[in-house]
Amino acid sequence: MLTKDYSRNELIQFLDIKPLDIEICDVTLRDGEQTPGVVFTKEEKMDIATELDSIGIEIIESGFPVVSHTEKEIVKEIAHMGLNAKTCCLARARVSDVEIALECDVDFVSIFIAMSELHLKHKYHKSYEEMFGLAMEAVQYAKDHGLGVRFAAEDGSRTDIETLKRAFLDAEEYRVNYVSIADTIGILNPSTTYYLINELKKVIKTPVCIHCHDDLGMATANTLAAAEAGAKQLHTTVNGIGERAGNASLEEVLVALRVQYGIERYDTQKLTALSKKVEKYSGIKPGVTKAIIGEHAFSHESGIHVCAILEEPRTYELFSPEMVGGQRRLIVGKHTGIKALKGIVKSMGYDLSDEALSELIGKVKNSAETKHGITSERLEEMINEIKKC
Repeated sequence: MLTKDYSRNELIQFLDIKPLDIEICDVTLRDGEQTPGVVFTKEEKMDIATELDSIGIEIIESGFPVVSHTEKEIVKEIAHMGLNAKTCCLARARVSDVEIALECDVDFVSIFIAMSELHLKHKYHKSYEEMFGLAMEAVQYAKDHGLGVRFAAEDGSRTDIETLKRAFLDAEEYRVNYVSIADTIGILNPSTTYYLINELKKVIKTPVCIHCHDDLGMATANTLAAAEAGAKQLHTTVNGIGERAGNASLEEVLVALRVQYGIERYDTQKLTALSKKVEKYSGIKPGVTKAIIGEHAFSHESGIHVCAILEEPRTYELFSPEMVGGQRRLIVGKHTGIKALKGIVKSMGYDLSDEALSELIGKVKNSAETKHGITSERLEEMINEIKKC
């Protein structure tokens, strides 16, 4: 189906997928800031939070307040901004961490422990029973003081599935609001993500969250697979920043939710501007071929493609650049044909004869700049050079 802004994936109708019941928890301000070398100022964090809220993001994870006094004050400041989005923060399985979260006035706290044998042995040097007991002590303290609680299994994707079921079933007795699976080292693929969430949903009534890392480049795909299996809360970061290879990308997840499943409640037109803002604040530039917001996401050079684009953009664009606040770029280079060049020149307001076009295409092909494409400014110079002759 061709809509105003994008093409729907019609193959979805042949699959037995229930309508998704999801919400987004963006963790740019916490996990995104754990990217090596990235530190956001208070003003930057508040600016990003404001933009996330305007897009319609339901939950903003604003930080890890035990890190420092400054971090605590920022988390508290964001909680007092009057956003529509709920705010949360991270806490270890310690009552003292929960006390600090309470002082920040967040809506809920994410209390995490790792349950995999690898982490229990080499990080905690404790048994599962010891760690779970500490976690539930913190959970109980949070619930007794009116905080919502997300109980998260760090390295959940490498934890024995029966251990996860037992932990989450026991956590339900403490009235946690969410249980969460973290694919901490990005080992899952879409099939195993679906299987894991589906197995948990068979026995757990509490809403399930999914937190994916991108070590194998599958964080977005795994997040969507989790949603198809019934995960409620999907975790993202702007530009996919985060530890190592990063997290599931907010812009990829939101656009995929629209194109694949028809979820249109998020204001995707603000994604490119938000991406550039996070790029500026983090100092990390997304790759030029990065989906949705990369410099080349709407760039076209191939003559066949350009000709079709000039007549109907949807021929080679799944969704319009306007849908995400982007801009189309028609690149003139070695792959540009005479017909495409004629269309580009006409779109620039010039009407050249066939002879002039032939001369122009020759200049384009022989230009030393063709390795990187020819800018519209340089093309205009070439056109004017030919017109003067």
